[in-house]
Amino acid sequence: MQLYGALILSVTLSAACGLRCYTCIYSDPKSCIDTITCPVGFDRCVTFKVNALNVTKGCLPSEYCGAPVTCCKGDLCNSAIPTGPSAIVLLVSSAILKFLF
Repeated sequence: MQLYGALILSVTLSAACGLRCYTCIYSDPKSCIDTITCPVGFDRCVTFKVNALNVTKGCLPSEYCGAPVTCCKGDLCNSAIPTGPSAIVLLVSSAILKFLF
């Protein structure tokens, strides 16, 4: 039960502080390590690929999501590998599923 409380607390705190996304305009997608806090109304992290070499990352309102723009919801979800709160949630949910099934 305490695990559920910790999970709810972490999700609530991340929502209260505003959405954070990776941001960059680089040719190398792995070099996108800068983060920003999205302004009000920008509720999705976005990755826009022009081709295999040109990638743009940042924040967008959900109504602009669709091909060729890839959107996701959650702090720092537009990275190449899971980090921060998204990695913790992934690990916790995996542990819960392992104990239940």
